[in-house]
Amino acid sequence: MQLHFTKMHGAGNDFVVIDLISQDYTLRPQEVRRLADRHLGVGCDQVLTVEAPHNPQVDFRYRIYNADGNEVQQCGNGARCFAVFVREKNLTRKRTISVETAAGVIELRVLRNYEVEVDMGAPEFEPEKIPFAAAARQQSYPLLIDDTELEIGSVSMGNPHAVLRVKSTSGSEIERLGPLIESHSDFPQQVNVGFMQIVSEKEIKLRVYERSVGETLACGTGACAAVVYGISRGWLSDSVTVALPGGKLSISWAGEGQPVIMTGPTAVVFDGTIKI
Repeated sequence: MQLHFTKMHGAGNDFVVIDLISQDYTLRPQEVRRLADRHLGVGCDQVLTVEAPHNPQVDFRYRIYNADGNEVQQCGNGARCFAVFVREKNLTRKRTISVETAAGVIELRVLRNYEVEVDMGAPEFEPEKIPFAAAARQQSYPLLIDDTELEIGSVSMGNPHAVLRVKSTSGSEIERLGPLIESHSDFPQQVNVGFMQIVSEKEIKLRVYERSVGETLACGTGACAAVVYGISRGWLSDSVTVALPGGKLSISWAGEGQPVIMTGPTAVVFDGTIKI
């Protein structure tokens, strides 16, 4: 079968996006791995599929697969690309689009110049719901890595995140610590790891080591998690610019129980077909 796809990116976080409403096909894990392979396939951080929703009250089902073939719950940069894709492919003319994910329903709002605002929902802090092995919720937690105790924040944005405040995001320690924290036994489903440098109360620099992917140029849920942690610690204001290696995102959060709002760019790279 010839499968049609679109290559897209949001702040450098790149995706293969596939319409599985117009194309009747079910992707298998080995096909996801082939699509994501940068040498033998198309190449991407994640594969996204557009499907008919189970819930008749929403517009689409949004599914996300890591490069290793496993499905994950949420991807903020992918959500922005998803919104532009369904409009570009005439699957909807709406500018406000509701989609169901494995983590729940989110709302996408298409703005001007391929910018998209995403209501990412409220962050989850309870350890058992992240999931994270801690006896009770705290502002921060100790994490032992190679006999060194690190201070981390832990929050779920539909997927688990650990956030560390660092003096600089240019340090090589990030490359060493990323995989060690990702696979730490205290995170039973592994974890995305954010390294946050605070520039001011309105701006941070961030690098993210994503579970089952490695470091990416941008991570939307990682940006949300970092800002939420920074606000909860009193370090940041309620609206923050996040500078990632691939570009900038705007994140705002009004506090406990309120949704995180993410705004950022998208880009279409090319359309193609691949034999599956």
